[in-house]
Amino acid sequence: MIRFDRVTKRFGDTTVLDDLCFSVAPGRHVTLIGPSGSGKTTILRLLMTLLRPDAGTISVDGALLTHERRGGSLVPAGEKHTREVRKKIGMVFQQFNLFPHMRVLRNITEAPMHVLGLDRGDAEERARELLDLVGLGEKCDAYPTQLSGGQQQRVAIARALAMRPRVLLLDEVTSALDPELVAGVLDVLRDIAHTTDITMVCVTHEMNFARDISDEILMFDAGRVIESGPPERIFSEPEHERTREFLSAVL
Repeated sequence: MIRFDRVTKRFGDTTVLDDLCFSVAPGRHVTLIGPSGSGKTTILRLLMTLLRPDAGTISVDGALLTHERRGGSLVPAGEKHTREVRKKIGMVFQQFNLFPHMRVLRNITEAPMHVLGLDRGDAEERARELLDLVGLGEKCDAYPTQLSGGQQQRVAIARALAMRPRVLLLDEVTSALDPELVAGVLDVLRDIAHTTDITMVCVTHEMNFARDISDEILMFDAGRVIESGPPERIFSEPEHERTREFLSAVL
């Protein structure tokens, strides 16, 4: 479902991703762990085309994301091509990024109507189903400022799912929440992980959550995957010294 093939990303003289290769199979849940600055969030930003790689290619569901073939050559993708591939990807950010002037229901229906072309009735029906899924069925007519941070993040999750993505990206989705609100958001994401076939790529410092939802853990350091495997092994018997150091600091 996702393939990074020798991807390099630099910011000035700093190489954030260094000839990175990894893939995620359809329906799998992969969590990226590692110290700050190791390249984890850059991967999500590349998948959302908020950034473009300096070298290498990225594929989603068999289609190149930031490149396309023209006349037998590989060239930077046009906006139309990138937009079509990006439709398969949803993302939940650290900050909720809800439209403050729109009620909750419209926050969720806006993109499906304008990007996917759904009519209002179908979009609203889907939005109400998703709000029920995240435990906010009674908040359709509320404005974001009338919700707690945890409730706003659950609306953001529903908004991402409304686009029917094949891939869901989660970027430290609880880092902006007060501690007492974290559990509710993580419970919603656990339910999604366990009851849908959406491919998930997660960046988190919530190691118990990573253990619960992940099929595979990728440990990053200095822009490379230094160790990968099922959570039971990574958390119990890590092989790399850098992984052991990192986990001893966060567990």
